[in-house]
Amino acid sequence: MPQRKIIHVDCDCFYAAVEMRDDPTLRDVPLAVGGADGRGVVTTCNYKARAFGVRSAMPGSEARRLCPGLITVPTDIPRYRVVSQQIMSILRELTDIVEPLSLDEAFLDVSDITDHRGSATLMARYLRERVKKEVGITISAGVAPNKFLAKIASDWKKPDGLFVVKPEDINDFVRELKVEKLFGVGQVTAAKLHALGAQTCGDLQALGVEVLIEHFGKQGYRLHEMAHGRDERPVVVSRIAKSVSVERTFSQDLPDMSACETVLASLAADLNLRLSRKGREKPIHKLFIKIRYSDFSTHTLERVRENIKEPAFEDYLPLLTELVTNRDRPVRLLGLGVRFRNDDAPVTQLRLFD
Repeated sequence: MPQRKIIHVDCDCFYAAVEMRDDPTLRDVPLAVGGADGRGVVTTCNYKARAFGVRSAMPGSEARRLCPGLITVPTDIPRYRVVSQQIMSILRELTDIVEPLSLDEAFLDVSDITDHRGSATLMARYLRERVKKEVGITISAGVAPNKFLAKIASDWKKPDGLFVVKPEDINDFVRELKVEKLFGVGQVTAAKLHALGAQTCGDLQALGVEVLIEHFGKQGYRLHEMAHGRDERPVVVSRIAKSVSVERTFSQDLPDMSACETVLASLAADLNLRLSRKGREKPIHKLFIKIRYSDFSTHTLERVRENIKEPAFEDYLPLLTELVTNRDRPVRLLGLGVRFRNDDAPVTQLRLFD
């Protein structure tokens, strides 16, 4: 089985980050989201508050005792959901194989992605830069051959960090890993493992699978696999892909429209390669094109084109010509894609007077 490339991204103190982005006066103070009233609990807090010992799910009264200068704001889930959708949209521009775990974290399988020289590390760096510039908050990312290691890696250099576990480094990495870092190991399981003399994954390896199964049943086998850095779970896509796109950010801005036209053909070829991996099972409904100029302003245009099987340079050139009104404006990013027709959507005509 080919080696997977998995990225786990996790927003840094997400709700608090959105609040600090939208209200700069909150950036330099200890901040908690939720927990303002007597019986409320802290939903999340920024790192200045964490330095005082404030934590998620802590009663607001205890948080204020630990941090007398704590500022609290109410949660605003609809606003956080909008920000989450922005971030997930950026992730899905890179790959269709995205598994959101919550509003603020997701797994991506980038094993077949050829953008960024096929390097998952460069992809993770690119995603972090885009979210920071376009959304205004930071995300931490972990890169590894499987979901288990990628999730641990994303927490390794928080906040605003990137950590990579290469295949050849797995054994050394997991050997010193504390058992508390393993998925599903809470205080009770950790205490049982400590009683068996296991503080690290290296200790679990020494115990052996039979001992772990004897004491923990099915979970024992899972502990054994994690202790060796193994995890075969696939990234599970919970939504039907509605579009496929490719884009390219240039280290030096394209100087004008002619340069964009030169790049367009190779982008169309990349798009067809990505479409071929999906089996071309869905009929194309629209073509779209995206441009980001040197001043970071971004513009998109889409048009209905329903009889195209393999979109080519000639199909996108009219959209590019229509979108670019200043032929001499430098271009930082160029992208193009297709949107699929949803034949499963019910088509009904409403009665006029119902």
